Amino acid sequence: MTKQLYSLLLLLLTLSACSISTKGKDGKNGSTSLFNGKDLTGWIEYGREKWYVEDGNLVCESGPYKEYGYLGTEKTFKDFDLTLEFKQEANGNSGVFFRCSFDGVKVSGWQAEVAPKGSHTGGIYESYGRGWLIKPTAALDHVLKENEWNTMRIRCVGDEVTTWLNDIRMITLKDEKIGQAEGQIALQIHDGGGIKVRWRNIRVTKI
Repeated sequence: MTKQLYSLLLLLLTLSACSISTKGKDGKNGSTSLFNGKDLTGWIEYGREKWYVEDGNLVCESGPYKEYGYLGTEKTFKDFDLTLEFKQEANGNSGVFFRCSFDGVKVSGWQAEVAPKGSHTGGIYESYGRGWLIKPTAALDHVLKENEWNTMRIRCVGDEVTTWLNDIRMITLKDEKIGQAEGQIALQIHDGGGIKVRWRNIRVTKI
């Protein structure tokens, strides 16, 4: 074997090893799927509202009680990059909580808003605390696609949170209190009834 051929083989082996090391158990650049498309394995239900799987989608829907409801991950997360898709049906008032915890149906933590147009989708709200911490500018209202699939991304590292909607950055926030926390990722059904949202392709990469 020539020296040049040996060097080429060594380079190919190195590149192959790097490729393998960057793939997670699902083989997609280190990300892990939080929803298997079949059932609610890996999730915990909070409250009496409806959570079910239909046509490969995770569906949240208001029940007769018209209360708040949540679906939280069994695992907790600190620094992460989360992507998911959602489609609002009926009233799409919902949200994606992060670094949160539960006492019954009372949630402590932060929510990246998912709501009808004009209601600050992508903004950050602190439940049972300071309320709205940051809202996207009104000029970004058009980014939300009503009655269609939308892609949301939430990146949370240390005390900094950034959200994107359909590849458009909505907000960046630095907050000391957020930086100190660790907790579950959770989806929300808002109270008041009439809520229905579909979710799919929920993937997280730990940082």
